[in-house]
Amino acid sequence: MRAEPAQLVALKREIGPIGSAALAFNGLVGTGIFALPAALAMTFAGWSPFLFLSFGAAALLIVIAMARAAAMFEGSGGPVAYAREAFGPLASFQLGWIYYVARVSAFAANTLVFVDYAGALLPGAESQAFRLGLALALIAALTLVNVIGVKSASRLLDAVTLLKGLPLLATAVIGLLLFAGNAPAPGHLPAFSTIEANALLIFYAFIGFETSVVPAGETKDPTKTIPRALVTTVILTALLYFLVQYAFLAVMTGREVAEAIRPLVTVANVVFGPVGGLVMAGAGLFSVAGNSMGSMLSTPRITFALAEAKAFPAWFGAISARFATPANSILFMGAAAGLLTATGSFAALAVMSTLARLIVYLVSAAALPMIRWRRRAAGLGVDLAFSGGGAAICLWAIAQAPWPAWRVLLIFLAIGLALFGLALALRRGGGGSF
Repeated sequence: MRAEPAQLVALKREIGPIGSAALAFNGLVGTGIFALPAALAMTFAGWSPFLFLSFGAAALLIVIAMARAAAMFEGSGGPVAYAREAFGPLASFQLGWIYYVARVSAFAANTLVFVDYAGALLPGAESQAFRLGLALALIAALTLVNVIGVKSASRLLDAVTLLKGLPLLATAVIGLLLFAGNAPAPGHLPAFSTIEANALLIFYAFIGFETSVVPAGETKDPTKTIPRALVTTVILTALLYFLVQYAFLAVMTGREVAEAIRPLVTVANVVFGPVGGLVMAGAGLFSVAGNSMGSMLSTPRITFALAEAKAFPAWFGAISARFATPANSILFMGAAAGLLTATGSFAALAVMSTLARLIVYLVSAAALPMIRWRRRAAGLGVDLAFSGGGAAICLWAIAQAPWPAWRVLLIFLAIGLALFGLALALRRGGGGSF
């Protein structure tokens, strides 16, 4: 496949408002909502639905800060571009590197979850050979779709969004209509220490919204489209989580919550019968696939943006002459995800995925007023308010992270620092294509 330098072939702006919202939604709604209801119900009982609203409101401070930053950028890269203008190339590279590693490892983890769900639906599909073949086939298919064109990838993502969103909404609404009177009252407020202990678990349901800001260079009117899509999607997703959790409580009253291994499949079985359970299992598959599709559409733009900033080999910044997509960066991510999936070496990375992205959000929030100040643009006071609020939420959540997650993250920060130093040395020495 022939690829040309970015300055010779332009990216096409094929992602519209619906596509941008679908990216944010699929980044948010992955495996979390399909696994969290039972765990939260056992810990917080009647308060569990309201935790989604509370953490959604907290996440909204971070989202608004990032949305205001996104409104000032036309090109791809998202947080990488914000950090580069506010804090310089080293901060930009480290942020992009850590975010990239976290996203690729999460993509590999999601692929294995997809295989697990598929194995449950396909009798005799538990062999390692079948699992690996299905995982690699999914990665290859998503890679190919994204290389061929962002429009086809975005349209496929729109369809998957409906296939996973509608069963969730239908199960929640019908479940509440039939069983609303069973839902337990909130009761006593949970201890704040208990909330802190589960903070990262709950925040996990709200990470991933940044997926829509990274491919800004391929989004129509990105300075308006992306901020609107971000804020609207996070608000609606928090409300959806509230309904799903409330319906779970109502339907499961009098039933053994701990035995709900696949919580929403159990609820759908009660509400709609066995067919409903199968549909919800399918929705789980589409949820994981949609999350992976959003990641494959968004994450390669990180290495593309780093290459444009001359902090990564120029090969990653090449654009396909035929398809006008950053084909090399997409192919590299597909290969990396396939390797991680095949070897299972991504387990430690998955643990620190939430921590890494909270750091990305923290740096993005801190960058906002710096960018506004450097550009002498109006709105600095509002930026300081949202930046401070978003940064405070991030710092509080980061403080809950365990030491093993920090250890893995610090190792990759060191690797990133070494790569940046190598790139700088090669550039100054006139060697390599950096």
